[in-house]
Amino acid sequence: MASPRQRARSVALQALYEADLSGHEASSALDRLLEETRLTETGRTLALHLVKAVIENRGRVDAIIQEAAPVWPLAQVSPVDRNVLRLAVGELLFPPPDAAPLKAVINEVVDLAKQYGSEGSARFVNGVLGTVAGHLLDPSTRSG
Repeated sequence: MASPRQRARSVALQALYEADLSGHEASSALDRLLEETRLTETGRTLALHLVKAVIENRGRVDAIIQEAAPVWPLAQVSPVDRNVLRLAVGELLFPPPDAAPLKAVINEVVDLAKQYGSEGSARFVNGVLGTVAGHLLDPSTRSG
């Protein structure tokens, strides 16, 4: 059974994915998903935080992903992988008040890539996040 934190990330990913593919507002998609999904109050707060972090900082988040995976233009990355990466980078750059450790975030996001992505998604996401984490380990580059 998925942890409340993992369920919150899954809902946030679904909202980001829907917004990316349909052009809907991510916040509207998230509101609808939160009505349909039973999350704890902590889970709801985390999902809201994650979507807000990505939406408000998408240019920076996308630039970091692109720098970590220069061979793969972000527009050519599968929508699932692209939004899994956005979710993870948003959480790592702008951690919630009760932030999980960096390695836990990466492991849980790689699990989302396994669940929603293609056969190679987990390996791709893990590689990109490993590169990103190398930069995030420097406290001067981490906001929050």
